[in-house]
Amino acid sequence: MKIADCMKRDVVSITASASIGQAAARFASRHIGMLPVVHAVGHLVGVLQLRDLLALVMPDFVQLVDDFDFVHDFGAVESQQPSPEMLARPVTEVMQPPISVEATCGLLRAFAMLREHDLHDLPVVDAAGRLVGIASRVDIGTALLANWRSGEVDAT
Repeated sequence: MKIADCMKRDVVSITASASIGQAAARFASRHIGMLPVVHAVGHLVGVLQLRDLLALVMPDFVQLVDDFDFVHDFGAVESQQPSPEMLARPVTEVMQPPISVEATCGLLRAFAMLREHDLHDLPVVDAAGRLVGIASRVDIGTALLANWRSGEVDAT
């Protein structure tokens, strides 16, 4: 089975000319964790993850602490927001390099890519590098599991 068999084809993306504020609005309105960043003709040029935007308001001490069990909340820091100047900056300043697979990629290789790069979603491109889909860990994992033959009767 190939990744094209289990990917979502209706992909929410954003153009490289969009602002961080526009990306934040798209994340919030579409309830997603990754935005592929594309040029106007649909070529994948980067990926923007929800964690990339949240890192903009994360307090510096977070990187110094290994265990947060003793912290019950972050107090006033919880409502911190990026400045209007930060929100107006282009997404290209915070996006990550594109990590993707071609639509002909096998499922186990795609799952290995997710693990290697600590991703939850994986953009799928055609041979020309144009975005054609996105596959999540769940999409890929359940497609792999569906091929297992255990001999057990379905419990549902």
